[in-house]
Amino acid sequence: MKTKDGREFMSDGYTLSETREILKEFGIKPSKGLGQNFLTDKNILAKMVAAAELSRHDQVLEIGPGIGTLTRTLAARAGKVVAVEIDRRLVPVLGHTLKHCDNVEVINADILTLDLGSLWKGHFTGRVKVVANLPYYVTSPIIMKLLEENVPLDRIVVMVQKEVAQRMNAGPGGKDYGALSIAVQYRTRPSVIAEIPPTVFVPTPKVASAIIRLDVQETGVRYAVKDERLLFRLVRAAFGQRRKTLMNALGSGFPEVDRKDLAKILEGCGIDPRRRGETLSIEEFCLLADCIYEKTM
Repeated sequence: MKTKDGREFMSDGYTLSETREILKEFGIKPSKGLGQNFLTDKNILAKMVAAAELSRHDQVLEIGPGIGTLTRTLAARAGKVVAVEIDRRLVPVLGHTLKHCDNVEVINADILTLDLGSLWKGHFTGRVKVVANLPYYVTSPIIMKLLEENVPLDRIVVMVQKEVAQRMNAGPGGKDYGALSIAVQYRTRPSVIAEIPPTVFVPTPKVASAIIRLDVQETGVRYAVKDERLLFRLVRAAFGQRRKTLMNALGSGFPEVDRKDLAKILEGCGIDPRRRGETLSIEEFCLLADCIYEKTM
């Protein structure tokens, strides 16, 4: 791989100096507004790719390819890579750094406004793996969009802020456990692969990162409930006022249900009304959602 003036770059990942040189050549300053932090460590790239367990049969969606560092590593191992980049300034850079990768398509678009159904129909066949270094400020919206739009996913391997990875993977009772934990674990099996220091990015972020893998169920969900919208309404109510008891939180979140009926529903599920929402497991939330559905619908 060569720069405009013919100098060689390593074919599998860009070092810190190479990343800076490419950005300088194309006159690009990383955008704080877009949360751009470019990864410069090949060992971490290898960990992400290993976690994705890629083969030539796999199709990959990358979100935010930047200058193509991870993209080229993915292209060397997967059958097809579709890279969605919001920053139009980076499109010519990607055209240059990926010019030898004939199995990569670059789409200049915002993943949050893309119709994923149309994206899958136009560019993929079957289940897809997502591998990406996500901008911190939109990590949760991107993850939830991927999980909620009912597209055939196999696995998601992403670099995110360490605290967000901890929240996705958290169990009941801790400070990290919340609505995001339940939303992710309802649909996937999460596992934190590695913690990553800030020093491997350009520019250097102020927080540590982590690689997290989300294994998606073939059915799209791990738990069966009668009304999914009711489940997440319940979750929002329970975590919206964490210091309140479950009885008081649900009283505020379900004003149409008489408090005496709520108390009976909780007791019928074997859940103490004095507990707080963060102590309930996903199984208990699903059970309670079904109890509320049966008594009120």
